[in-house]
Amino acid sequence: MGFKVDYSEAQEFGTVADGDYEVVVFNAHEDATKGGAEFINFDLIIRNDVNQQYKNSHLFHRVWKSKENGKYNKGMVMALAKAFGLPDGKDYRSFEDFLNDFATRVAKVRVKNEKSEYNGKEYENTNIKKFGTSEYPSLQHRFKDAAESPTSTIDIQDDDL
Repeated sequence: MGFKVDYSEAQEFGTVADGDYEVVVFNAHEDATKGGAEFINFDLIIRNDVNQQYKNSHLFHRVWKSKENGKYNKGMVMALAKAFGLPDGKDYRSFEDFLNDFATRVAKVRVKNEKSEYNGKEYENTNIKKFGTSEYPSLQHRFKDAAESPTSTIDIQDDDL
């Protein structure tokens, strides 16, 4: 058996081009910079179950805590919850549980490559400018391997049984 070239399996490397992409949340968690600025980091993967370029590429979106009050912009966080289909009115035991509920949820994003300057250096940034509901809500994405598959743990208490 030989080897067959199949262009439909080709992947683009480098910067994801400007455009709209269907994504799945790999994970969402709180993090901080070396300087102590806190943020929520959303690690998104361009879905491979939808006909689009850059399949399996990661995109990152950060929601920063306000320096003035030390809190996240609630409107921004709730807009993400809505775009990714978290149930309206659902109560969570903790903020961590809320972030964990984003795993494997889908949405459509608009990507824009932009330049920025920080401390006299210019940077190329791939930014997510818009979030919306997915046109393909049924997730068939295949994660590359078990190490890349998001895991969710279920904490079962005696009272739950």
